[in-house]
Amino acid sequence: MKKRVVLGMSGGVDSSVAALELLDAGYDVIGVFMRNWDSTLNHDILGNPEREAPICSQEQDYQDALAVAKHLDIPLHRVDFIEAYWRDVFTYFLREYEAGRTPNPDIMCNKYIKFAAFAEHVKQFSPDFIAMGHYARITDQPDVWLLRGVDDNKDQTYFLSQLTQAQLKKVLFPIGHLEKSAVRERAKRANLPTATKKDSTGICFIGEREFSAFLDNYLPAQKGPIKTLEGETIGQHTGLMHYTIGQRKGLGIGGLDGYGQEPWFVIGKSLSDNVLTVGQGFHHTQLYADKCRLEAVNLIGNDITLDGLSCTAKVRYRQKDVSVKVIQHEGIVEVHFDKPVRAVTPGQSCVLYDGARCLGGGIIQAVYRHGDRLPY
Repeated sequence: MKKRVVLGMSGGVDSSVAALELLDAGYDVIGVFMRNWDSTLNHDILGNPEREAPICSQEQDYQDALAVAKHLDIPLHRVDFIEAYWRDVFTYFLREYEAGRTPNPDIMCNKYIKFAAFAEHVKQFSPDFIAMGHYARITDQPDVWLLRGVDDNKDQTYFLSQLTQAQLKKVLFPIGHLEKSAVRERAKRANLPTATKKDSTGICFIGEREFSAFLDNYLPAQKGPIKTLEGETIGQHTGLMHYTIGQRKGLGIGGLDGYGQEPWFVIGKSLSDNVLTVGQGFHHTQLYADKCRLEAVNLIGNDITLDGLSCTAKVRYRQKDVSVKVIQHEGIVEVHFDKPVRAVTPGQSCVLYDGARCLGGGIIQAVYRHGDRLPY
């Protein structure tokens, strides 16, 4: 009797090829499309609908997923997680920006929606496994190990770092062993309707909208001064939530008299007086940290001892691994960088690795340079 897999189908090429891989492996496959966002329903939850016309590709994505399901002759179900997403992901996203931090909602979406609410919902199908089209791999050692996807450029273990062994125990990642180019080629050979569909980018609920304008619908923007480290006001910001550490674009302060030609970068945010602090030069000393403190630390494995751990880490999804040493004392977890790291940002995740293995990670709570906490 075939083992049954319930696959999250997003309407993209990755989950489409994941379905194909599962079928070729002999599984009984059921597809489920998750609908997580609806701007028109915001008034039912918040009492504050978006002031702009909703722009969302989810309906087209559903139609694409349906076309793939029909092509492969598998059933496709549709489920709404709109309220759960609002509660567990979007309110977190807003709360972090309101606190001056830069969150990563995709990590929380995986933790609370794709591998929790989804897994609970599909129990009605009595699956042996659930599956997603992530670029990641899983092995049993005998504990569950989460491994990077073969394609280094597409590896998504960073976004899976808050998952637990219990969540991963019955999960399959059917395309984790493939390069992106091979996924595209596989889709073309099978004549999948999504074979040439463009990959989605950015945060799912924002879509093609301008980020700052979207955020203004939910958080009140308060203008304030842009200052140098010396305290001189050289411009005005549009709201601290619109800026992140290391940001260059959108400051509007180029070509100032009395200053050099080097570009300006955000090096600090002060909520107490609503000041955005900037400095010149990509390698400004205030942009480099030698350690960070973590909260919400999650480990994927019973064999991992944090205190004294030497490994590598990513402090942003697209940054290369850096060598680190982890110190844990009285419940406080600090990650010490072997070399100073640029633009380590509160709210982002610091994810730990041992070679190909993702050990887990935590949310960056504070950043330090030479023992002093940096002003962000």
